[in-house]
Amino acid sequence: MTTVARPAAPAPTLSEVAAALRSSWDRETCDDADVADWSPRAPSRGQCGATALVLHDLFGGDLLLAEVWLPDGRLQGYHWWNRLPGGTEVDLTGDQFGPGETVQPPRVVVRPVGPPRRCGAQYVLLRRRVRARLAAAAAGGAG
Repeated sequence: MTTVARPAAPAPTLSEVAAALRSSWDRETCDDADVADWSPRAPSRGQCGATALVLHDLFGGDLLLAEVWLPDGRLQGYHWWNRLPGGTEVDLTGDQFGPGETVQPPRVVVRPVGPPRRCGAQYVLLRRRVRARLAAAAAGGAG
């Protein structure tokens, strides 16, 4: 009996991954520090760390980290995004900031080995949801 190998599914595009990420965000995938500010009207709030890690899983490149300052100069928190191989910066959650919150210039952060120390459960949940959405889209497009 001869087995015919199926061609591997094409890698998802950035736009497909971005759509899967955006449709996967909710309060459960939000950073605990931002849960009070998260709402369906501001779905990217608190999603930057987990989102940047999922993008890094799929595309590699650099993780970028920057401080976010309030209008009075106090530190609001930190913001994560990606620089893909080839140099394109991708910030799917840059719209989360309110008036007066200012993202400072980033620095490249080397991803530590192992699970993230912060928001590990959020990252695992988001990654699982994104993989499921991408697999469903690939299966739907294969027929």
